[in-house]
Amino acid sequence: MRRLAVLLGTAALIAGCGLGPGEEREGSAELRISRDFGRETLGTARLDAVREADTVMRFLRREADIETRFGGRFVQKIGELAGGGAGGTRDWFFWVNGLESSVGAAEYELSPGDRVQWDYRDWEAAMRVPAIVGAFPEPFRSGIEGRRRPVRVECEDAESEACETVKERLGESGVAATGSSLGTSGTENVIRVVVGRWPAVKLVQALAEIDEGPEASGVFARFSGDGGALELLGEDGRVVESEQCCSGLIAATAPSEEEIVWAVTGLDDMGVLAAARSLRPAVLGGAFAVAITPGETKRLPLEAP
Repeated sequence: MRRLAVLLGTAALIAGCGLGPGEEREGSAELRISRDFGRETLGTARLDAVREADTVMRFLRREADIETRFGGRFVQKIGELAGGGAGGTRDWFFWVNGLESSVGAAEYELSPGDRVQWDYRDWEAAMRVPAIVGAFPEPFRSGIEGRRRPVRVECEDAESEACETVKERLGESGVAATGSSLGTSGTENVIRVVVGRWPAVKLVQALAEIDEGPEASGVFARFSGDGGALELLGEDGRVVESEQCCSGLIAATAPSEEEIVWAVTGLDDMGVLAAARSLRPAVLGGAFAVAITPGETKRLPLEAP
């Protein structure tokens, strides 16, 4: 089996059968290796059949040249990119279906439908990024650890075009979602998509921490105190650009393993609609979060000028 061309920085889709022993389960898994918060994809692969003994680490080891530490439980190096070690601020991190795992890659068992992303990034401004949007339509379609969860779309205005567009995008991806107003009770074990302008959306407690910066939320964007600007941050957590009108944001948060919340929001109705229309794999694939500004979609964090 040919390995991922992570040394060349080329993206190639490689398909293969199951990795190890155990009964073969119906459904595939996908792997993406990237760097710098998903801005550059180094390689991709697909596992056609997932077996009971398959893990995230085993999948990565088959597809890429890696070095590990701590008895094979921690990935130190993929290709030529190595973690910073003592005093360094760049390392490898992984997400499954857009969620950062609470267990190591060697312990995380693959499930059919899983989308795994390894990213080599700087962690000085945000040690943890609990959730990213780059696995869309996961985790809505396959869930977490093989268990699907109910999906609920909460809208500031249930009759708005943005609200309907989000439901359509989920439906096109095979996701059945219920609808409700903002702040509906019963948030645990439900994946929520909150749609609306930021002044309304930020009242959802799980999203309010976005305004506290990436160290708190893992999202490299925030809204100004008066709600009049969307501030786009660089890797160091500092403002690189400030958008004043018609801009939207798609971001994900996971305050706990039981609470997963996506925000489809913006400065105004036009910004929210632009974000809703961007809820597609072609736009979100591999991204941590995405800002939609007039005429341009920008992956976050931004590169410093």
